[in-house]
Amino acid sequence: MQDSMVTTALTLPGYKVTKSHGVVRGITVRSRSIVGNFFGGIQSLFGGNITIYTALCEQARSETYELMCREAEQRGANAIIAMHYDATEVMAGLTEVLCYGTAVTVVRETS
Repeated sequence: MQDSMVTTALTLPGYKVTKSHGVVRGITVRSRSIVGNFFGGIQSLFGGNITIYTALCEQARSETYELMCREAEQRGANAIIAMHYDATEVMAGLTEVLCYGTAVTVVRETS
């Protein structure tokens, strides 16, 4: 699925929704490694962006996004509207990342 066919909005400009396939989601649970915690701790001493955690978060978001898109395609959708991310700390050091939206079939509007 093309990134341009996924939106956080309730509509996709220039397209008309012809069918809803329901809610689709991607989920992953990530933990910080001992090495990651060590280097993250060192980076936090100097302040600023903690790049090792930023990379971990971006990897988790990317993975859940891909899983959500794959589920939408399996259902026959060609777009996703109302896409959101959510994250919850399951326990100390374990974070659940969820990406979800409504899978839809859209057609280009004619003027």
